Amino acid sequence: MSATLLLARHGQTVWHAENRYAGVSDVALTDTGRAQAEALGRWAAVHPVDAIWTSPLSRAIATAEPACRALGLTPHREAGLRECDFGVVEGRTLAEFEAEDPQAAQAFRADPVAHPFPGAEDPRAAAARGTDALRRIAAAHPDERVLVVAHNTLLRLVLCSLLHIPVGEYRRVLPRLRNAAVSEIRVTEYGAALLSLNIPCE
Repeated sequence: MSATLLLARHGQTVWHAENRYAGVSDVALTDTGRAQAEALGRWAAVHPVDAIWTSPLSRAIATAEPACRALGLTPHREAGLRECDFGVVEGRTLAEFEAEDPQAAQAFRADPVAHPFPGAEDPRAAAARGTDALRRIAAAHPDERVLVVAHNTLLRLVLCSLLHIPVGEYRRVLPRLRNAAVSEIRVTEYGAALLSLNIPCE
């Protein structure tokens, strides 16, 4: 079994434009985010894509829509691809949280997995569910290329998990995935290989 997964972060949202954590909150795309989604659609139209999977959050679904339209594909939704719940920091910036609780913010910066935000989902659990979701998708599409539209933190955690990088290093090793850029991995029964990272679609 071998599948190529084309991982894309959704387009820019109102909160992300201000560097606010969106997490499981359903936040709409900005005009810039919609333009990024259209660029991803144009990219998909000229690159082989056999199937499209998305997070159930509307920003991911909207980002995948131009690619679905261009290719005539119906997207599959996977609950395991939803973004992490960031607890008390949902809708806020890290700087705002740091002003309120500098010790907790410092602990998060040092190791975001050992010290997640108060009330947040355990990042290890998020990494596990996301990794399981990608493995299920790969198994369902042997020898195919699949566009997967999901989220910045979830995808970074999953990439670390698949590539045997300590998940606590995800913020340092993978500072961010660009909106609507594509990172390509190959998943086999023996493991995963990173083929490209953050390739812009413009």
